[in-house]
Amino acid sequence: MSHSCNRSNLDLISAAAFPALRSFLRGYLHEDMADESGSVAKAVRQFCQDATPDERRAVADEWARFLTQTRGWPLEAINRALTERLGSASLLEEADLETVSSTFREFARP
Repeated sequence: MSHSCNRSNLDLISAAAFPALRSFLRGYLHEDMADESGSVAKAVRQFCQDATPDERRAVADEWARFLTQTRGWPLEAINRALTERLGSASLLEEADLETVSSTFREFARP
C-alpha cells in the first residue's frame, strides 16, 4: 500500500528527526558535490571511508528510516524532503536511492 506525499507527511521529515542523515547530506551531497566527488555514489563511498563505524551506522539507520517514511512518494517529493528539510543540495535519481542504500548496507555492517 503506497501513500502520497502531502504536507503532513512532509512535516514528519525534519532535521531533528534525522540529525545524522542531515549532517551527511550537508557534508557530502552539497552544491560542490559534482566537482568534488563526481557522483552521488562516489560521495557516499567517500563518507563511508571518512566516517567512524558509529557514524556510518547512524546515517545508514536514518537513511533506511527515511526511505520507509517516504515509501510510495514520487521522486520529486523525496527530493523536496531531502533538500528543503534535510539540507541536501543534490537532486537524486531513482537509481541513486538504491545506490545509497546498497553502499550503506555494505559499509555499515558491524
